[in-house]
Amino acid sequence: MQLDYPQLAALAAVVREGSFERAARALHVTPSAVSQRIRALEERMGGVLVVRGTPCSVTEAGRALVGHAERVALLESELALPTVGRSAAAAAPRATLRIAVNADSLATWFVAALAAFAQGQPQISIDLMLDDQEHTGEALRRGDVLAAVSASADPVQGCSVVALGRMRYLATASPAFVRRWFARGVDADALAVAPCLVFNRKDRLQERWLKRITRRELAPPAHQLPSSQAFVDAALAGLGWGMNPQALARPHLAARRLVELVPERAIDVPLYWQSSRLALPALTRLTDAVLAAAREGLS
Repeated sequence: MQLDYPQLAALAAVVREGSFERAARALHVTPSAVSQRIRALEERMGGVLVVRGTPCSVTEAGRALVGHAERVALLESELALPTVGRSAAAAAPRATLRIAVNADSLATWFVAALAAFAQGQPQISIDLMLDDQEHTGEALRRGDVLAAVSASADPVQGCSVVALGRMRYLATASPAFVRRWFARGVDADALAVAPCLVFNRKDRLQERWLKRITRRELAPPAHQLPSSQAFVDAALAGLGWGMNPQALARPHLAARRLVELVPERAIDVPLYWQSSRLALPALTRLTDAVLAAAREGLS
């Protein structure tokens, strides 16, 4: 089946932007033109590709087509074609490289990789999906992304994997919090009632640390804060204790704004870069940038 690439570009834009109106602005056409292209593509494919809503969502069939369209756009971004008779915006639509990363990597070392990559790839936009490092592989399996920072050394089918290093987490709290909740020491009884911080329902770092320290399954009260910076800020404010990345906690530990609950009992989380084996030069260059940044930012 021969595919119509303007129709595919419209589908990818709707999924990326979340609405027909925003997709139209990105493609420099009218919303009516986007709607007509999507309708024609759906008729050609014999099924619904986009679920209209706020935002629009994509069906399984639509997801496969979007992935194909984005890979084609990445390949076309390598071509330096003259812009005869066309505006720069129309001649060189930006390709999108979709990747998944955990929030703590994004808050510490990963932006350096993106910056290094973007210096040589001004025509490519990065679309980041945030998820726990234990779950980013699921986005790879679904075909939602082409690469991911993952906690798994087992490659997703169709992907290669390389070790990045280890992210170290420290159990930290404010001095005032420690005085209030651990006046008699950091033991199982105190840890069972002292409020802790969790990033989201997928976050198991605090559980792992508690079991390592106490050899018991504890379920203390928890505050959920799905932001790396808010996690640090909450610990500084005395809201609870939590496993903060060493890179973010280090200046606060040096200034005694935070303290470790139990020194020398860090948790190291190995991280891996999983990326599609597709021959995409942009993905290869991103991988090189990620590996270089990991060497600087991880242990």
